[in-house]
Amino acid sequence: VEDVATAAFVDFLVSASAFSSGLEGLSVCSRPAYRNSQHLLFTVRTTVILNNWTQHKCWLCLTSCLCCFSTGDEVVTVKTPAFAESVSEGDVRWEKAVGDSVTEDEVVCEIETDKTSVQVPAPAAGVIEELLVPDGGKVEGGTPLFKLRKGANFPLYSPYYSIHLLNRMFPECLFLSQPVVSAVKPTHAAPGPSAAGSRGESRVKMNRMRLRIAQRLKEAQNTCAMLTTFNEVDMSNIQEMRKFHKDAFLKKHNIKLGFMSAFVKAAAHALTDQPAVNAVIDDTTKEIIYRDYVDISVAVATPKGLVVPVIRNVETMNFTDIEKAINALGEKARKNELAVEDMDGGTFTISNGGVFGSLFGTPIINPPQSAILGMHGIFDRPMAINGKVEIRPMMYVALTYDHRLVDGREAVTFLRKIKSVVEDPRVLMLDL
Repeated sequence: VEDVATAAFVDFLVSASAFSSGLEGLSVCSRPAYRNSQHLLFTVRTTVILNNWTQHKCWLCLTSCLCCFSTGDEVVTVKTPAFAESVSEGDVRWEKAVGDSVTEDEVVCEIETDKTSVQVPAPAAGVIEELLVPDGGKVEGGTPLFKLRKGANFPLYSPYYSIHLLNRMFPECLFLSQPVVSAVKPTHAAPGPSAAGSRGESRVKMNRMRLRIAQRLKEAQNTCAMLTTFNEVDMSNIQEMRKFHKDAFLKKHNIKLGFMSAFVKAAAHALTDQPAVNAVIDDTTKEIIYRDYVDISVAVATPKGLVVPVIRNVETMNFTDIEKAINALGEKARKNELAVEDMDGGTFTISNGGVFGSLFGTPIINPPQSAILGMHGIFDRPMAINGKVEIRPMMYVALTYDHRLVDGREAVTFLRKIKSVVEDPRVLMLDL
């Protein structure tokens, strides 16, 4: 009885396959070859159902397989999202391959632009049916990226997987299909250490963000008349303040109290006092643009390169507001969720090389700004205090400025203002 049922079921599947998919056999080396991906898809489903039936002879298993047999799922084409005005194109980096199942809002690919990476999520749960752009390919806003079969949760919906499975199950047959775009990512990370004595070399393509960083830094050197002035800050008072209040601050605001808020607030105070450092030269109109607001860019190192999210209207913020803003931007940077809008603008930049143990350095201006403050590591050093030698936690600070706009007097006064505020935050209360 089972053999009769199997034979009847096979006849049904073959008839359904020929009727539904428009099966068209071609002769390739005396073996059938099928070029229609929809027919291939149907054939694989048929093969799996038949294999399940012949192995288990279970109507329950057969019914569950037939539930996956439907071809009525909607296929949608997902397009590149619109970019910000300052971004025209980006490079695609695939996170998923053809045949992968995805849930709603799961990231399928990232589009790497000059300033940030834009994640492209799946609009619904389903299976990736086709990638329309190769890995590393350039796209603009609105470019079709991939096709998604909505609602599908069966990996055999993938033509690529279908061909692979059929060729393994039936080596006497040759199954052909349209070429599938590869989602295998090229290696862009720096190579690891080589074996001792090795003299090999490797080449890694620069990503779009790194290329843009290199271009902007070189533009700054070619355009600005950069000069750097230095000073040192005694961190004793700010460390004592942090040590005394950090637990209460964490309990009330649910964030840690760091040193960056002190320097950001000190910079805003100094920029208000020395407006030339907060200004910029418009080389097109040959005018100086003075701003009555302070937007401070905070340089953050990420695996993909240096990003500079902006804290806006810092002159109106207190320490708590600044810490919350820094914490939010840092969290977005770690999750690779920074948008272009988060990094647009900025009137002044602070770079903290001290987190990596830097003792001393000369930062490069972030164009089109006119100055940048470089923070460095805190180290105990012997200092002359009231005629006595004392060990104090000291930090070197550096201000690189555009000497076309900012004179030495203004630059030195600016840096001394930062020094005085960080060493004694009561200066802010007294507006000194």
